Amino acid sequence: MAAASPVESLQEEATCPICLEYFTDPVTLECGHNFCRACIAQCWEGPDTAASCPQCRETVQQRNLRPNRQLANILEIAKRLSFQTVKGAGGGEVCGEHQEALKLFCEEDQTPICVVCDRSRAHRVHMVVPIQEAAQEYKEKIQAHLKTLREEREKMLGLKVTGEKRSQEYLKQTETERQKIVSEFQQLRELLEEQERLLVAQLEKLDKEIVKIQNENITKLSEGISRLSELISEMEGKCQKPASEFLQDVRSTLSRCEKGKFQQPEEISPELGERVSDFSQKTIVLTETLRKFKDTLPSALESLGAHRQANVTLDPDTADPHLVLSEGGKSVRWGDTRQRLPNNPERFDTEHCVLGCEGFTSGRHCWEVEVGGGQRWAVGVARESVGRKGQISLSPERGIWAVGRWGDQFWALTSPVTLLPWSRAPSRIRVCLDCGRGQVTFIDAGDEAPIFTFPPGSVPGERIRPWLGVGPGSRLRLCP
Repeated sequence: MAAASPVESLQEEATCPICLEYFTDPVTLECGHNFCRACIAQCWEGPDTAASCPQCRETVQQRNLRPNRQLANILEIAKRLSFQTVKGAGGGEVCGEHQEALKLFCEEDQTPICVVCDRSRAHRVHMVVPIQEAAQEYKEKIQAHLKTLREEREKMLGLKVTGEKRSQEYLKQTETERQKIVSEFQQLRELLEEQERLLVAQLEKLDKEIVKIQNENITKLSEGISRLSELISEMEGKCQKPASEFLQDVRSTLSRCEKGKFQQPEEISPELGERVSDFSQKTIVLTETLRKFKDTLPSALESLGAHRQANVTLDPDTADPHLVLSEGGKSVRWGDTRQRLPNNPERFDTEHCVLGCEGFTSGRHCWEVEVGGGQRWAVGVARESVGRKGQISLSPERGIWAVGRWGDQFWALTSPVTLLPWSRAPSRIRVCLDCGRGQVTFIDAGDEAPIFTFPPGSVPGERIRPWLGVGPGSRLRLCP
């Protein structure tokens, strides 16, 4: 066997014969042997003052333990030498406790250890293998996992490419449909505008004919009235004359007074009246057609998934006394003074909120709310039977589905609340209610970005009303 190197010899002298690790707080017995203070104290557990040396079995007095400061200094030198020897030999990392090269691997603790650690109590009964052997074994295991991971990555990359391709195809289809819709509605607008111009032109033509006949009749009537006035004046003067003078040319006077002698004005042609009636009938037919189209268009759009724009106004009978509504019920703001209002059953008396007048039980509906720069507000919907008195929980369990702002944070009023990752505060929020699916969605009306969606089935199948919550310093307005 090759002789030990001076460094190894020094390390051996710096090792406690009990724990086989570097000395910790070394002490010297009367016999001259050295041990860790904790190790020898553990060996000598008990009340006896006399004990034997674990190494030479000589009896010694427990009270005669002496600290070995020189050995402690030598111990530090041994650690440094061990570290420099390993480093100079080009070894890898060293043990932080023993400054020995990490040449072994503990299977139990899954950590590299040095030869001193292997002989210590902490690892003495553990399965230990050479570190290179352990590294090779785990490399093979990781390589096997890498194969599976690469296969999964390739599969996911394929799904990504397929998904992107499919999305592009769908986007092309939606663009084609968008162009069709724009084209059809453009043609419809042009047709309606052309019909409007045609009907208005026909009306203008009828107006001119009626005005012409009216003017001609007025002229003839004015002339006839003037002649009659002159004849009446003449007859009245003649009746004042003496009988002999009055009877002169009396036959001629009577002839001039005969009614048939006067020309009557021309009546409005019945044909013109028939044309007006015919035009009126056409207008009625067109109006009825447009009315039916207007009534069926929302249903047709709804069948395509579109939401009908709702004209929402606020119900003053439900407003908390701190809230001030505009005259038309289109906006609400926080009032610093609590108003003296009737405490009717419909009114919220503690929570600062208000309901819309409108209620929805079917179909798809949407409306927009301008939230401004307020720091405390909430926008959403509530069921008709939502609690109005006392403290209520603003959550779906209590019949409220909404999103809101508190300071610099934005929340969905779920249970518990959900913090929303908005990069900026929206200025206008669109509320989209789908009664059929029991779902409500919130959209930033500025850039059409989705904000939050309560999943299908969240909103129960009962009458649902718009709901607004307003805190100090805030003002909300329903957009037209």
